[in-house]
Amino acid sequence: MTAPPTLRKADFEQLSEFRYQMRRFERFSERAAQDAGITPLQYLLLLHIKGFPGRDWATVGELAERLQAQHHGVVALVTRCEGHKLVERRPGAHDRRQVEVHLLEAGERLLVRLAALHRAELKSLSGTFSVPQLDL
Repeated sequence: MTAPPTLRKADFEQLSEFRYQMRRFERFSERAAQDAGITPLQYLLLLHIKGFPGRDWATVGELAERLQAQHHGVVALVTRCEGHKLVERRPGAHDRRQVEVHLLEAGERLLVRLAALHRAELKSLSGTFSVPQLDL
């Protein structure tokens, strides 16, 4: 077994600053979602649907992976978003056993507004929000 790398004070400072900036952004995101009338998880669900590589929809399983959440929890989250008319489920085009989750117009409008706020906040953090480089 290899000995753990020796960390210097500067390494801890970098890690601390990274976590601080990451948490500041996360808190900004939580407030922005709540101010828009949805939960932070609902915002992330909308974002991961629209941002899924190669298409504008995702399966519940893919969303569970993106959210790092349990499948049944994502099913409940999708159900709540359906209740707000933000998303809809559709049978899979190629595999009817699969369920596709699509954004509805209201979900798209809300996501665009929130994503613009998030982009602006990230730009304001540029330079302070850098990944620490550790000598391992």
